[in-house]
Amino acid sequence: MSSDKIFESDMKNPAALLEEFFSKHEYLSPEEKEAVSKAWSLLVSKAGDRVRECGKPYYLHPLRVANILAESKLDSPTLVAAILHSIKDFDVSDEEIAKEFGENISKIVLTVNKILNLPINTKTMHQSDAIRNMLFAMCDDARIILITLADRLDRIRNIKNFTAADQHMIAQAVIEIWAPLADRLGMQAEKNEFEDLSLKYTNPSVFQQIKAIVSQKKDERASYLEKAVNSIYKSADKMGMKIEIQSRAKHFYSIYQKMRKRNKEAGELFDLLALRILCNTPAECYTLVGIVHGLWKPLDGRFKDYIAMPKANGYQSLHTTVMCEGKPLEIQIRTHDMHNMAEHGIASHWLYKKGSSRELVEEDRLAIYNKLQQFKDSLTEGNNFETLKNELLGDEIYVFTPKGDVKKLPMGATAIDFAYSVHSAVGEKIIAAKADGKIIPLSRPLQNTQIIEVITNPQAHPTEAQLKLVKTTKAHQKIHSWLMANDPTFSERLALKAEEQANAAGIEGTVGLAGGGATHFNRVKKTRPKKGKQEAGTEQKPHKKYGVLVQGDRRVLYNLAQCCKPEYPDLIAGYVTRTKGVSIHRADCLIYQRIPHKEERSVEVAWDSKENQ
Repeated sequence: MSSDKIFESDMKNPAALLEEFFSKHEYLSPEEKEAVSKAWSLLVSKAGDRVRECGKPYYLHPLRVANILAESKLDSPTLVAAILHSIKDFDVSDEEIAKEFGENISKIVLTVNKILNLPINTKTMHQSDAIRNMLFAMCDDARIILITLADRLDRIRNIKNFTAADQHMIAQAVIEIWAPLADRLGMQAEKNEFEDLSLKYTNPSVFQQIKAIVSQKKDERASYLEKAVNSIYKSADKMGMKIEIQSRAKHFYSIYQKMRKRNKEAGELFDLLALRILCNTPAECYTLVGIVHGLWKPLDGRFKDYIAMPKANGYQSLHTTVMCEGKPLEIQIRTHDMHNMAEHGIASHWLYKKGSSRELVEEDRLAIYNKLQQFKDSLTEGNNFETLKNELLGDEIYVFTPKGDVKKLPMGATAIDFAYSVHSAVGEKIIAAKADGKIIPLSRPLQNTQIIEVITNPQAHPTEAQLKLVKTTKAHQKIHSWLMANDPTFSERLALKAEEQANAAGIEGTVGLAGGGATHFNRVKKTRPKKGKQEAGTEQKPHKKYGVLVQGDRRVLYNLAQCCKPEYPDLIAGYVTRTKGVSIHRADCLIYQRIPHKEERSVEVAWDSKENQ
């Protein structure tokens, strides 16, 4: 469907467009129309005469997105957020949106805007899964996902204005990200349209081939389906059941999948037709299966009961395939409520209650209303995760490289972890990092969906301070290995620390024996000689003391920081204090790294190798 066929009004007349929108969706109350009108007025005033690349007014796309959602009778806050979902392109602040429309709408707009601006790059199916999981992690409110899907659907409907390369890229993202997302939310109509339009631009020759086959002998097919439909109506009427039957050709992508699976051309496939029977109760569904199987012979292994065992996305229906006049005919049987759920999934639960109150269905009264949370718990089936609740929402974050590749890290991971996830060589040379274009401390935990850029220096190397910051096993192991190989004092400090911990835990003591007795043991404690003391059997060596050169000068007042107590030959850094001269820290000191604006007061420092007796 193109944008031209949605609204007949002059696209340069905002008032006429809004009036037509309301005429299409009469379920909205006067108060709801007022809220939508207010959002529309803000968008139109900010957009002005601005047009998109296609030459159409900027405000037309948000209204089309709202129209997609209104077709499912979604509530007015959802429509308001849909109209405003790209308002931040005009530097409208979150505070301004919250003041005019409320905190909830402001949050929805902010998150939708963030999702739509993610640098999504789907190189592999693993990447696609990671992105879909991340999107679920970002969306506490299901309406965020619904608006995002509507935006992507309108985009691919109007994809003809893009270049061929961009068309292929958009269509690829649709088939790998947005169609499966719609499927997981049970939004069958949207999923089918996503898939068909994606096929049209990723494999146009096959699309046209299927289109030609489906359109061939249209009258003959209509006559065939009409006979089948009349037979079912006649039998149902005898049973006193009121039913509705919809006949349809299968959607193109479904046919394409059958071609690939069976390695056949579209013309060689016979089961391209389907009927859908809608009734009022689950009991009638099973009665209708009996009627259909009485009319035509069912094919073995082609009956599926999704009413007794619904799909994970809430889909319910009975599926059977029968031989009707020598051709396989697929028939779906479901209630009207099941059909509404099958077509619109979670969106169907924003429908209004029947009656005059027009009160919105309360989400805590519908188990499926919190379907996002249920999906979060089941998304990783088949993967090496326990549950999405623990892995994704509690312990995992997803961040991007500047090229758009996804990196999954544990909650609390830092830019150092990110650098090692890119490559060990990058991790070893990291000196700083940017998140969404802004410098961040290496100690700061990363946040979901940030774009992380690593700044390296060939002279840099891993430090013990970094070892204490990292959360990933890879980063910890790599840093630890480097320190063991290159820092002579590191292993000594580890041994001393382990010894102190063992002593604190009371290792010295008794160990019970099998015979009921006890044996005593003593751990020999290694100690460093105190200043001025001499170990037995060793010769006293004079103690060397080193001063500090500040920008090459010995005469500058300085003090050694007590937080890290730097000693020669530690790498050191210095900055000018307000009252105590230059403060000297170990270069990897966490306290030093957290000093605000230290770069403005940093000075070059080095150990003075001249020995003081």
